[in-house]
Amino acid sequence: MNQYQLTIPGHVSAGENTILQLRNIIKSEEVTKVIIFTDAGVLGSGICQSIFEEVEKSGAKFHVISDLRPEPSTQDVMRAVEQINGAEGELVVAVGGGSVMDMAKLCAAMKGASYDIYDLLEDNSIMKKGLPTVMIPTTCGTGSESTFNAIVAVLEKSVKIGIVNKSMIADYVLLDGNMIRKLPPKIIASTGVDALTHVVECFTSNKANPFSDLFALEGTKLIFNNLVSAYKNPNDMEAKSNMLLAAFYGGVSISASGTTAVHALAYPLGGKYHIAHGISNAILFAPVMRANLEACGDRLALLEDAVNPNGYGRSQFEKGNEMIRRIEAVVKDTDIPSNLNEYGIGTEDIDALVEAAADCKRLLNNNCRNLTNEDIQKIYQEII
Repeated sequence: MNQYQLTIPGHVSAGENTILQLRNIIKSEEVTKVIIFTDAGVLGSGICQSIFEEVEKSGAKFHVISDLRPEPSTQDVMRAVEQINGAEGELVVAVGGGSVMDMAKLCAAMKGASYDIYDLLEDNSIMKKGLPTVMIPTTCGTGSESTFNAIVAVLEKSVKIGIVNKSMIADYVLLDGNMIRKLPPKIIASTGVDALTHVVECFTSNKANPFSDLFALEGTKLIFNNLVSAYKNPNDMEAKSNMLLAAFYGGVSISASGTTAVHALAYPLGGKYHIAHGISNAILFAPVMRANLEACGDRLALLEDAVNPNGYGRSQFEKGNEMIRRIEAVVKDTDIPSNLNEYGIGTEDIDALVEAAADCKRLLNNNCRNLTNEDIQKIYQEII
């Protein structure tokens, strides 16, 4: 009998004004100094003010690290680790999107450590549990708050690499819809489709299991039923809150199962051409699923049944194709590009992309179909 496991954050709270629990978390952890990770955009939006107030009400002092960049590189990690090593703090609070939360998780585990980021890229098993962490997502897609993964760009190799270690699982997660109330529609779209890739890939992964299936199925339904409305209707807080929950489910699915070829082929686009992660995934999503259809048509059909339980009389193949059509429709309805034309990528770049993607063996091994370099090349050709 196959074995499978589920590793999730220790305490998860969802709902309106959930961030008010931060004060009690600080008191229960008995800390007096907090390190807050965020970025310039989130800080400038005023979102962090309520976080600062809750920390102050707890009686604790705080230090803010906010010069964090999107899609962090190894150099960014080293700079942030230097900052956290110079700061006093017993608890790390991350307020931001996936990049902020990834950096917070890494730095919390690297504060005062004998290893550096390059040691972890060689062997991530050496990581040890660091400071306790609180994750407060301000986007609705990465799922970083619920994973023990952190993605780092290795610029010298023009790729992104995932560092995976259970020491990075969050101690607390606060899912408060108010944190994405004013999130720009463009970010809702890219992060929302990113969440959709998580649940669909994990459901069709070679590592799919009853744990990941449970969260992936529910996440798929939530996203198809709420993403477009959250994107087009800024005041639809129910849809936005559902997307925040769906993103969390996507992260849990990753921890229980794992993403596959969509992410493998997307990482070189971010690593070399600096295309946002959610956009890269969205562009590749349907082409990869079409390439996988023969190997996972039954699984895609189950997802289609979950989203449209009234689709009786259709074959498994028809349902699988309909799910791919739904994916294409969501990308189109949220105004995300369907090809790489506007990013200056041409046929002359394909060989390098194929080589970089083929090196993402951890993810390609999860894929339900064994994709050869020729298969990968055809997929890239489809989007150029």
